[in-house]
Amino acid sequence: MGHKVHPNAFRLGVFRPWEANWFANPKDYTKMLHEDLEMRRVIMARLRNAGIAKVETERSSNAQMTVTIHTAKPGIVIGKGGSSVDQLREDLEKRFGNRVRISIQEIKQPELDAQLVAENIASQIERRISYKRAMKQAILRTMRSGAKGVRIYCGGRLRGAEMARREWDREGRVPLHTLRADIDFGRATAKTTFGAIGVKCWIYKDQITPAQRKLPPIAEEPLPIAEPPAPQPDIAQAVAAPATPAEVEATPAPAAPARPRKPRAAAAPAAETKTAAAKPKAAAKPRTAAAPKAKAEGTKAPAKKAPKKADA
Repeated sequence: MGHKVHPNAFRLGVFRPWEANWFANPKDYTKMLHEDLEMRRVIMARLRNAGIAKVETERSSNAQMTVTIHTAKPGIVIGKGGSSVDQLREDLEKRFGNRVRISIQEIKQPELDAQLVAENIASQIERRISYKRAMKQAILRTMRSGAKGVRIYCGGRLRGAEMARREWDREGRVPLHTLRADIDFGRATAKTTFGAIGVKCWIYKDQITPAQRKLPPIAEEPLPIAEPPAPQPDIAQAVAAPATPAEVEATPAPAAPARPRKPRAAAAPAAETKTAAAKPKAAAKPRTAAAPKAKAEGTKAPAKKAPKKADA
């Protein structure tokens, strides 16, 4: 709780590279480290008004040092006809005894660089401009440039007060605990007649999407290549002369022979044969109780007819 971490150092190795790229033996490490620190102090002191954001150093195996200066005002660093750069390179070579190569990178949007924003606020405070006005204007310009969030902090004897205090202002969001968040941090010091006033600036640009990791290809053992089998003659002929759809349609399967139609006059005997065939089917069913019923009907028939004869 309460421990502050440098945002740039917190993201080293995640997506932010180091500002010093070189390798040294354990015996020479201390010497080379102090050379880098002294070189940065010399460059920042000489080019204080050039808007320098950061200085990158790189050492090669042949004792040559490459210094990359990121600045918002490359014209001041280069000078007329490159005279300032040549003079700076000669001074560095005499002081450190190594060959120095200087390259200059222009910062196209200084409003999105936290170091330049902090230095701008510090210079305004030194000119006795209200710190609140300087902070508000810096936040407005940064948000208009496309930032998603900005936070500015000032601490010291603000407005010449007897007791030092801290003031800060923020707009947007600044997720300091998100490692993928591209947050730039810078700080500067305003040296006034009533003391030193510190300025810190955090600028949240955007969230970086991690690139998809590509695994190295697995080395497979080469398999022996077998000779392909010789093509068979039937398969070769079928491949050489494929059957077209027109030829397939031209040879349909043989149809069954059509039966001759019968005349309409032959319909009557056909019906008679059907009725004749249906009669024996009805008589074929045996009925045991049909005989006594028939006898009873035979005996009852003359009794019904007798009264009709008497009337006649």
